[in-house]
Amino acid sequence: MTMPADGTGPTDASGPVPAPGAAAGPDGPPPGERAPAPPAPPRRHPNAPPPGSVLGPHYDGCFGCGPRAPGGLRLVVRAGEGVSVHTVFTPTTEHQGAPGITHGGMLAAALDETLGSLNWLLMTTSVTARLETDYRAPVPLGTALHLTARCTGVQGRKIHAEAEGRTGSPDGPLAVVARALFVRVGLAHFTAHGRAEEVAAAARDPESIRSMTRIFEVNS
Repeated sequence: MTMPADGTGPTDASGPVPAPGAAAGPDGPPPGERAPAPPAPPRRHPNAPPPGSVLGPHYDGCFGCGPRAPGGLRLVVRAGEGVSVHTVFTPTTEHQGAPGITHGGMLAAALDETLGSLNWLLMTTSVTARLETDYRAPVPLGTALHLTARCTGVQGRKIHAEAEGRTGSPDGPLAVVARALFVRVGLAHFTAHGRAEEVAAAARDPESIRSMTRIFEVNS
């Protein structure tokens, strides 16, 4: 251990030494606390739709998957093997950023929707807590972006997942990747925080009712 010349505190080969009682850095728990258990491998729910199934929109007005959302992405997501899903997003002028190029926010929305569709295979409901997106290449308008997402682990209410998008084909050039954290919630989360008009409309929508009932009956 050495003392830096500026007197800021002791250091060792790995960097500054925390003062007694100081909180640990982001890679470890506070002193005296046990580190949380690592995420468990995900398990596909026995009642999950089989591979190849169209998962369907969870709500007709959803910007990501709903057929009635103005300017929406209208993603049709299919179940894959294990705890994975896949879809194709072909951006139009409504999704434009720079001339002729898909807006990065639209790509993030497409990734978020694809990742969120993993809920169907876990037969749960969750919301996005964190989404980290790396853009590797521009996606021109009219180009088919093949999106694949998979669950990487479950840790209590936390669901860890990752996704990627490739242009032209499922094994085409890599354009975008994402890592995400979702948190399980109950139906009350949506009824408590949603605007009353839309919540009431969803309650009258047969497809939304079927979607939510299918999940909550399994988990009740």
